[in-house]
Parts: sequence; C-alpha cells; structure tokens
Amino acid sequence: MVVELFMRWAFTFTLFLNFLIKKLILKMKKTCYLLWVLLLTTLSFSSFSQHQQKTKPAIKYGDNAKVGKYYSSRGIKLYYETYGQGKPLLLIHGNGGSIRDWRYQIPYFSQYYKVIAVDSRAQGKSIDNSDVLNYEMMTDDFAALLTHLKIDSAYVVGWSDGGINGLLLAIRHPEKVKKLAITGANLKPDTSVIDPEGTKMITTDLAKLRAAEQTAVTKNTIKLLHMMEVEPHISLADLHTIKCPTLVIGGDFDVIRPEHTLQIFQNISQAYLWILPESGHGTVHHYKKEFNAKVFHFFTHSYKKPNWIDWNP
Repeated sequence: MVVELFMRWAFTFTLFLNFLIKKLILKMKKTCYLLWVLLLTTLSFSSFSQHQQKTKPAIKYGDNAKVGKYYSSRGIKLYYETYGQGKPLLLIHGNGGSIRDWRYQIPYFSQYYKVIAVDSRAQGKSIDNSDVLNYEMMTDDFAALLTHLKIDSAYVVGWSDGGINGLLLAIRHPEKVKKLAITGANLKPDTSVIDPEGTKMITTDLAKLRAAEQTAVTKNTIKLLHMMEVEPHISLADLHTIKCPTLVIGGDFDVIRPEHTLQIFQNISQAYLWILPESGHGTVHHYKKEFNAKVFHFFTHSYKKPNWIDWNP
C-alpha cells in the first residue's frame, strides 16, 4: 500500500515537474524572442541613423544659395560666399576656376576663421560683360570687396592666378593683407618661368577658340586665356615692397618652374618657401591635408627667420 502511494506521488510529481519545465522553457523562449526583437530594432535604428548622416546633402561650395551674395562694383557683380566666424580669410582661385576649387579648404579653415571665398570677375557666378581683363582690375575688386565688408585686413590664400592676385593685393593694397600664402604664382608670362607645355596649351586653346563660333562663353574664355598669355608683369622691385609675412608654395613638377618659385621667395623680405614633392600645379587638392595644416600653422605663428645652425649639438 505504501509503495503504491509512493509510486502515485512520484508519477504526479513527475508530471508537475514536466509542466514547470515546459512553462519555464516557454517563458525563456518568449524572453529570448523579445530580446532578439529589441536587438534587431536597436541595430536597425542605428543603421538608419548612420544612413541619414551619410546621405546628408553635401554643401555645394560655389553654388550655396544660403550664404551666397553679390557685390556690385565698377560695372561688375562679384559673387562671394562666407563661412565660419573669426578673423577674416580671403580665398582666391585660379584662372577659369570658381569657389568650388576650395572645397577641401573651406570646411577646414571655417573652423577657425571667417572664410570669404570669391568668384573672380568673369569667372564662376561673377558677372563681367566688359571686353577687358587684367590682374590689376581683379586685385582692386578684392580690395573693394574687403572694404565693402568693413574688413581692414585679412589673411589671404591664392592659388595660381589667385596667387598672382595675392601678390598684387600685397603690393597695391598692403594694408589689406595680414599674411599671404600663395601657390603656383608667376611674375611674368613667358617660358623663362612657365614650362613650355603650359604656354603651348594656352596658345593652342586660344587658336581653337578664336576659330570657333563667337558665343558669349567663348568670348569670355578667350578673355581669360589671353590675360594669361600676355600677363602678369610684376617686377622684383615690386616684390621688395611686400612687407607682410608670405608663404611661397609650389610643386616640384609644377607648370611654374620651381626655380621661379624660389625667386619669388628670395625677393620677399619675410617669406618662407615650401616645395611639395611629387606635385604638379594642384597642390591644394593633391596635398589638401598637408596644405591646410601648413598654412594654418603659418597664419597662427609669428614670422621668424631661422638660423642656419638650427640643430642641437
């Protein structure tokens, strides 16, 4: 009798235990399922957020309606965009270029300066319907714009033709330039300072354009290339008048001969020289990180001519 009762109790207990185990397993499955759903939801939200960040529209430098403005001066309309806060920094692009050429510099320098990027007259979105164009006119445009913006002096960075404009700004309007960084600039337009391939390209392109239908765009391009064909004419005596600290930059395979870049450096009293290796004319693009860092260091440190004995004994 006792054995029978024990067997019944054991059987009942086993059934109860199986019931509890099944309930526990079911509960664990539900918990795991909820955790799995929660994990998937979190991952999906994170992925969506990252996707949103990646697909955020990039700023269209040179075509940014939010910050773009026009300044009317001396018969033209000069287009410019401003970014950031702080001391003013003027960016001047090269021949046939636009503000967009500074797309690697604007995001960097606008963290520290009020960047003023300009489309030079007859280029980009700037409007110039005249038949005449020279570097002096362009340079005076930049000085007038700075005055219009109530800027006494600015840091200036110029590339190619922009470098020529930077030199002329320091010569013609020295009070407007706090410090100057130029790359790929030249003082005259002949093969003594420019690689023959460069002058040949200008001559060939001009011949084709002059033989083509004379649309407004064609005439404007001829005007720009002709300026490079016959200008600039900056003397060494002119360079001697530049008093602001100047960083002179070029590529070792630049279309502007490195020895000419050296000559510019040697004739400015407070100048540094930086020749970039394995570089042509596009220093601001091919060496964008190094270029930005070097120019920023130059702008933020006082000029000091090092002693030729600059190593530790």
